[in-house]
Amino acid sequence: MHTGGSPLGLENSVTAGIISAKNRRLQVAKRMYEEIFQTDAAINPGNSGGPLINLNGEVVGLNAFIIQSSQCLGFAIGIDALKAQLEQYVFK
Repeated sequence: MHTGGSPLGLENSVTAGIISAKNRRLQVAKRMYEEIFQTDAAINPGNSGGPLINLNGEVVGLNAFIIQSSQCLGFAIGIDALKAQLEQYVFK
């Protein structure tokens, strides 16, 4: 029985996650995202949401999107943009 993660048993895998561009703007559906990083991290349908981490172990973004028609380019939302959004949900 499969209880989550990758159906192939690959839930503990890691990719390089090299950032190839910063401060991209990306429109997904009707929403515009600012401060997007273009990355080579493997992002596939159903597994977005993992952290993009720098060499110091700090989270710099959240892997979130791919453009399949463009050789599966990966994109991550920058941590500063995430913090601004999360502040409205944090206990106040």
